[in-house]
Amino acid sequence: MVHRIVTGVMLTCAMLAAHAQEDTTPPQNVQLQKQEIARGEPARWSQPDRSTVEQARTLRKEIGAALAEAKQACKQVTASERAGCLKEAQEIYQTDMARVPQQVASSNR
Repeated sequence: MVHRIVTGVMLTCAMLAAHAQEDTTPPQNVQLQKQEIARGEPARWSQPDRSTVEQARTLRKEIGAALAEAKQACKQVTASERAGCLKEAQEIYQTDMARVPQQVASSNR
């Protein structure tokens, strides 16, 4: 009996791990990424942000992209889990956005 429970838990964990590794990039972003990759690496990718304003803008953009990916991932969970998933994603987004000034300041020390 215990062996069946352990086996079931292991299978569930394996399924959840496989599900978590699925690509959660929004479809519109996938197309843009493919177009950029086809043209080669843009020069802007290797240029650091020079000012704190640029650093904050880049960080906010990355946080927004993370939220979009999290929302996409939330669409793939069951309906009963979706609201909690979206709420957690929004809370993480708000926390990260509130920390932007501190992160920019600490990166410029």
